[in-house]
Amino acid sequence: MIGDVSIGGVYVPSLLLFACAAVILTALLSRLLSLVGFYRLVANRPVTDVSLFLLLLAAIVWVTKAWGLRP
Repeated sequence: MIGDVSIGGVYVPSLLLFACAAVILTALLSRLLSLVGFYRLVANRPVTDVSLFLLLLAAIVWVTKAWGLRP
């Protein structure tokens, strides 16, 4: 696999799809962490959100690599 996904005949980079999924998951998890009160414990919320995005993106790529779907 070359790392592209065909959606309706248009090739889209798989990393772009993974990043979109990570953004959605980050938004949901950020909302949940805000409701729980987690952000009162961290010093800088934007850095925490970016770190959460990167961790989720890495997890998505790792899981899809384990399934045999490489970006």
